[in-house]
Amino acid sequence: MKAWLLAGLFLASPVLAQENPLQPSQTWNDLRESVVGLSAEPPLDPATLDLDAPTRAHDAAIVPIRLTQPSDAAPLTGLTVVIDENPAPVAAEYSFGPALMPLDFEIRVRVDAYSDIRAIGDRADGSKVMAGRFVKASGGCSAPAGKDMAAVESSMGQMRWKTAKADGRTIGTLMIRHPMFSGLQRDQVTLLNIPANFIDKLQVRQGDELLFSMQAGISVSEDPVFRFAFEPNGQPINVHAEDLDGHVWEHSFEAKG
Repeated sequence: MKAWLLAGLFLASPVLAQENPLQPSQTWNDLRESVVGLSAEPPLDPATLDLDAPTRAHDAAIVPIRLTQPSDAAPLTGLTVVIDENPAPVAAEYSFGPALMPLDFEIRVRVDAYSDIRAIGDRADGSKVMAGRFVKASGGCSAPAGKDMAAVESSMGQMRWKTAKADGRTIGTLMIRHPMFSGLQRDQVTLLNIPANFIDKLQVRQGDELLFSMQAGISVSEDPVFRFAFEPNGQPINVHAEDLDGHVWEHSFEAKG
C-alpha cells in the first residue's frame, strides 16, 4: 500500500523544465517512416505540446514523463510515445477524449539506453506536432521485476483511483498492479527468461465518455501509474484493462471532485 502511495506522490510533483532537448538521432531517421509511419518530420511546437522528463533518470525502469499543453492550445485527439533506442521504440499509443483537454498527462516508461523520448500528437485536423527530451538512462527494459512471482500472481490487476485538485483542475490518478513483463527480464530464482506479458489495452471512461485509451508495448513501467487533469462529468470512472495472457480486469470508481 505504501509503495502505491509513494508512486502517486512522485508523479504528482511537477517535473521542472529541463535543459535536455532532443538530440540528432540516426535511429529516429531510420524508424520515423518505416516504424512510426510519418512521411514528414512533425514540427516542434511548445505552444501546442511539451514533454518534460529528467535529464538523467534515477531508475531506468521507472522514468516519469509529463505531457502538457497551454490552456489555449489546439486540442489533441491522440498521441504516440516513441523511445528511439528501446528494442521496441513505440512505447504506447493513446487516444484522448475532450475532457482531457488541454492535456496534462503523466506516465512512467522504461528506457533501455541513452535516448530521445518523443511524443507525436494528433490534432483534429489531421496535422501532427512533436515534443521530446533526451534522457540518460540504460537497462530499463531488462531490469529485474520489483516483486517475486508469488507476489505478482496475488496482486495482478488490482487498481486504485485518487482524485485531487491542482491549479483549478481536477486531477485523477489511476494505479494498476501489473509486472508489465517485457520479455527481456529473468526470473531471479530460476534465472530463466520471463515471457512477455503486459497490459496492451486500456480504456478509462467516465460513464460512457472516453477519458483516454492506450495500446501499449514493452516500455510501459511495472505497476503503471497514469496521472491526468480532466473535466469531470459526475459519472463513475470505469476502467477496462487486458494483458497479453488474456486476463481482463474491470473496475468502477466513484467520481469525486
